[in-house]
Amino acid sequence: MLAGQNTDTPDAHVARAKSAAANDFQNLFNFLCAAPTPGGGGARGAGVRGGPPRPPEKSTWFVEPVRVFDNLYFVGQSEYSAWAVTTSEGIIVIDTLFDYSVEEEVVGGLKKLALDPATIRYVVVTHPHPDHHGGAKFLQDHYKSRVVMSAADWDVIDQLGGTKPARDMVATDGQPLTLGDTTITLYVTPGHTPGTLSVLIPVRENGTRHLAALWGGTGLNADRASLEAYVRSAQRFDEIVQKAGADIILSNHTDWDGSKVNLPQLTKREPDTPNPYVVGTPAVRRYLEVARECADARVLRLK
Repeated sequence: MLAGQNTDTPDAHVARAKSAAANDFQNLFNFLCAAPTPGGGGARGAGVRGGPPRPPEKSTWFVEPVRVFDNLYFVGQSEYSAWAVTTSEGIIVIDTLFDYSVEEEVVGGLKKLALDPATIRYVVVTHPHPDHHGGAKFLQDHYKSRVVMSAADWDVIDQLGGTKPARDMVATDGQPLTLGDTTITLYVTPGHTPGTLSVLIPVRENGTRHLAALWGGTGLNADRASLEAYVRSAQRFDEIVQKAGADIILSNHTDWDGSKVNLPQLTKREPDTPNPYVVGTPAVRRYLEVARECADARVLRLK
């Protein structure tokens, strides 16, 4: 920008977000940086808190599971992601979809991948919206899986109706969660919800190690407090990502991390070709920059 121009305006933040998005994260940019409609917060998660009135037709949401790395599997729906991390002592599932789809996608998906859902030891719920926590009760009841959420989000879920897990493990900021030979790390990143969890996940492929960063809650709310918390969380998680060297970005919505493109590519991938999820640390940081700059723009648009 030219000298003397105000760089702390909504348009300036949107411009920086657009530059950070480049060709990689246009869906994220379009979703987060769109000007909010009157009376709406713009957060997709907020729009589904009550869940659908009845299960939609399976054809509208079902997709097949996919092995993404040697120890990471996609067991989600067409729009919503659930991830399974395999370890030497069982499975960690991250997010659980809706109550109507968990058995088909998560349990059935694991079986199709020759993995045993009875070995799901931990279920990490990134935040209490039914597209992410709705299936947790099924896994808790059927497999005695331990359900992990932040204290603030357990408090939120206690106030919700619908299908929900019983209060269980409380995640703390920076907490390592170890199962067998694998340790994932949980960070409390408020903004989307009061206690959204973001996660670092070590993954492997043909002997090569990578580190995935999952940004736990993406949509923006309408109030200043949550938006300012979101900005701080995105900045802090960016610093964590940079220090840790995460080279993969994951989301719990397939639009935003490229999963709608990447997953079909993986099913047709030729040997020795790059894994499309490995984007490098600078790209992971650009993803978080898009989120942060769009949230900054939303703050400045508030009256």
